[in-house]
Amino acid sequence: MARLRPQITAVDPVWTRVLDEAQQALDEEPLLGGMLHYNLLHHETLESALAYRFALKLASGELGEQILHEIASTAYGADPALAEAARADLMASYERDPACHRYLQPILYFKGFQAVQAYRVAHWLLGQGRRDMALFIQSRVSEVFSVDINPAAKIGKGIMIDHAHAIVIGETAVVGDNVSMLHSVTLGGTGKEDGDRHPKIGDGVLIGAGAKVLGNIHIGANSRVAAGSVVLHDVPPCKTVAGVPAKVVGDAGCSQPSVSMNQLLKE
Repeated sequence: MARLRPQITAVDPVWTRVLDEAQQALDEEPLLGGMLHYNLLHHETLESALAYRFALKLASGELGEQILHEIASTAYGADPALAEAARADLMASYERDPACHRYLQPILYFKGFQAVQAYRVAHWLLGQGRRDMALFIQSRVSEVFSVDINPAAKIGKGIMIDHAHAIVIGETAVVGDNVSMLHSVTLGGTGKEDGDRHPKIGDGVLIGAGAKVLGNIHIGANSRVAAGSVVLHDVPPCKTVAGVPAKVVGDAGCSQPSVSMNQLLKE
């Protein structure tokens, strides 16, 4: 079958690999040709593909695909940091998720990656003073992906959310770089007070499935939060906390838990 990939006008090893993988997937499964072409092979840049995917997934009867595509394309064109973060998120998924065998998988199939990229567009919109559009995107992401990230939250790059079902990240939450979390994680408040009321997650933190981190507390860099824990107080760097309420049960066990993804507690 003839190769359908576009001409790449700048050196981009990540996007080059995505296109090579898309062509391989097309050769292996021709019935996915239309999907692979419109989502990947039709585009010259990762930014273009992400804007298309954003619009395709979030379009509804209330706001159509063309308008959403224009919004995302404008965001990627105005702020190169969005694409830089997307590349870091893509590599995080590939390196940390054993179910990810190709770069193209997060772009096409992983709702955690897709939801985070949509959040990044919404966060950019909020920064431009377009609050209602940002909140609309938050609402659609919640409906489509079951991931509810307030556009005012501040999230670093290299983020991996595995499975990503029932993720909640509140308005004043801050998430550092190279953080990994699993499904059903909540970064929430503890009451109805306004102001700074959500957790601050340090770089390199691993948050296990079902963990709830509540209130304006700090989780120190390179720490681990065990699955099912409820964290109500600050956590020092490089520690493991577990339980309800969570308590320090030992060291983190490695220099960067979010990368190792080791969730086992020592006996």
